[in-house]
Amino acid sequence: MTAYWISSYSEILDADKMAAYAKLALPALTAAGGTFLARGVAEAWWEQGIEERVVLIEFDSVEAAVAAHDSPAYAEALAALDGGAVRDIRIVPGA
Repeated sequence: MTAYWISSYSEILDADKMAAYAKLALPALTAAGGTFLARGVAEAWWEQGIEERVVLIEFDSVEAAVAAHDSPAYAEALAALDGGAVRDIRIVPGA
């Protein structure tokens, strides 16, 4: 069953660290089987009205998404981010 990696960025604290992270995270997660479906700041929002950056990545399974997160290549990306953003990451199974 497909799974979705959803990242919500409530605050970017260091744009340079964020850029270094993105440069490493994109190839790490695509090499692990992820397909980026959406990236960017919401164009419309309701309820809480929080304007934040969101990333949506599709994987073949929850296990594949978790393995991508736990991979050495993604660990390198996380080291580059080094507190440069306040965010939440969730892995959600497809419906």
